[in-house]
Amino acid sequence: MTAQNEFLERHFDKLWREYRERVDYARTYEQLLQKHGGSFRNDHLAFRTFATQSRWSGIAAISRPFEALGYRPAGTYDFPDKHLTSIHFAPPSERLPKIFISELRVWELSPKAQKIILRSTAKTIPGLNDGELAGLANLANLSARRREKLLSRWACQFSRRWPTPKASDAAALERESQFGAWTLLHGHTVNHFTAAVHAHKVASLDSIDKTISALKAARVPMKPQIEGGRGSKLRQSSTLAVVIPVEMRSGSRIIKKPWTYAYFELAERPLINGRRFEGFLGGQATNLFEMTRRS
Repeated sequence: MTAQNEFLERHFDKLWREYRERVDYARTYEQLLQKHGGSFRNDHLAFRTFATQSRWSGIAAISRPFEALGYRPAGTYDFPDKHLTSIHFAPPSERLPKIFISELRVWELSPKAQKIILRSTAKTIPGLNDGELAGLANLANLSARRREKLLSRWACQFSRRWPTPKASDAAALERESQFGAWTLLHGHTVNHFTAAVHAHKVASLDSIDKTISALKAARVPMKPQIEGGRGSKLRQSSTLAVVIPVEMRSGSRIIKKPWTYAYFELAERPLINGRRFEGFLGGQATNLFEMTRRS
């Protein structure tokens, strides 16, 4: 295994541990796999960003370190009604998951929404610098201590990297863009991990339909529909999003209010003529974006 691939696996393990602590549905899924003797392979992770003229915004704010480690852009998707652009990045090894990053085109929103986002993110903490990106691209030449420091530095980027937002700003932004309100509150934390259903390697969970049934039986609330019909090259569904207490500012006080966070996604990519479709379908993705909408 290359130094880059080993580094990426450790990074994903860390992100998974943090994610599963918050998303109990992911832990239930793990228990189901263990009970049925199945295998877990992560199909992809998803992240959300704001696209502005700030250096530390948009898809590149997250993608650059991944690209330094061998990921490459593999598909671009446009969602005009949601003012979103997404790019999925293919991994340098089949052992690693794809990355799906979306950005909200802030300049297309109302002046009020633009003002909220630009003001709230004006003091964004910088990401990795050019020297650190060069270090990621040349991990084999770094000492173990230097690699550990880079791993820790990079992991810190997957959080909200600007000051605690106002509760009133989150509520106002949500009325125009639930994606925007989610990103304002959660920043660059993982939006979802995704199980590759076709990699379960056990008959009792060898389809998305069977996996959904097993999760429902374990009392996990699921998305009502499966995106993609039987026989299609990609079928997707997910749990509902968990709701967690999120810090916000109310006047001079820091308060906590319940807000949707992440969901756990399922993806089935059947073999068709000996190959699997490794991209994404815009119509499916646009519906899955809605899973973080508050009821």
